[in-house]
Amino acid sequence: MLTIHGICPDSGDKLRPASAASGESLPADAIWIDLLNPTHEEDRRVEEHLGISIPTREEMHDLEPSEIIYTENGARYMTARVICQSETIVPKLADVTFILTEKVLVTVRYDEPGAFNIFLNRATKPGGCGQQPEAVLDGLIEAIVDRAAEVLRGVGDKVDMASRRIFAGRAKDVEQGGVYQVVIQHIGQHEHIISNVRESMMSVERVLLFLSANYNRPKKAATGFSAEWRSAVRDVQAIEEHATFLSSKLQFMLDATLGLVSIEQNKIIKLFSVVSVALMPPTLIASIYGMNFRAMPELDWRWGYPLALVSMILFAVLPYLFFRWKRWL
Repeated sequence: MLTIHGICPDSGDKLRPASAASGESLPADAIWIDLLNPTHEEDRRVEEHLGISIPTREEMHDLEPSEIIYTENGARYMTARVICQSETIVPKLADVTFILTEKVLVTVRYDEPGAFNIFLNRATKPGGCGQQPEAVLDGLIEAIVDRAAEVLRGVGDKVDMASRRIFAGRAKDVEQGGVYQVVIQHIGQHEHIISNVRESMMSVERVLLFLSANYNRPKKAATGFSAEWRSAVRDVQAIEEHATFLSSKLQFMLDATLGLVSIEQNKIIKLFSVVSVALMPPTLIASIYGMNFRAMPELDWRWGYPLALVSMILFAVLPYLFFRWKRWL
């Protein structure tokens, strides 16, 4: 789908979406061309209009690290990975290519990240966007960063809930394979989300650093965007630090969960060990008097059987009392 955005002159800095039917020329006042799942025909029209090449989906996915950011024919090509489908359990990453020229910004994407809708809601209001393609790019990056921060904040709230659940668990939950198994699964899901956010922010940071180092303010523009991009770099780095903190917290929670599981399991094993030790003397007595030798004088005792029973009970109780005295139980 080919969506063209330009400035609405009667409403100030306000983007107005438009479309160009097949065979029509693209409007001259467009400052943003958004290609969502473009066809070969749409790619060709944009390439002829701007004199640039549009990467295909396969080219965007198979980019080498050295080809993620480059300049060709006066246009800057920048590919970033953006959080997509954040409402699902584990959001995925979508490749988005930004092509910045002097007159227009072209975005090529094959998914629908929520950050684009956030930016459109802002930009279609009066004063929501500047009149340069750089302003659109700055607004899109700001929306991407805001969306990543929102996703990370949601993960942080879930991590806090999981932490309380871990340390409020009971022994029977371990015995029944209950709460701790669920918590470990959630820890894995949270770590996956945090890794995606960190990877997305690293790619966005590369774009911002490239823009800050290579951007030259056009002569017709009153101000540049270097300061805004440097500020966005600091925001991205803050999100990366927050993601690192949450990863450390999840690692601690995982270690604590496995430790609690081990403690509860050791309690069960210790109980079986105590029972085994307590039953060893009675088993020894029963084994001795269960032997079928003819010369066993105790077999003729009148009180032999009660004495054997009393001995087995006594030697079973004494180890138990000893363990209780030592506070091993």
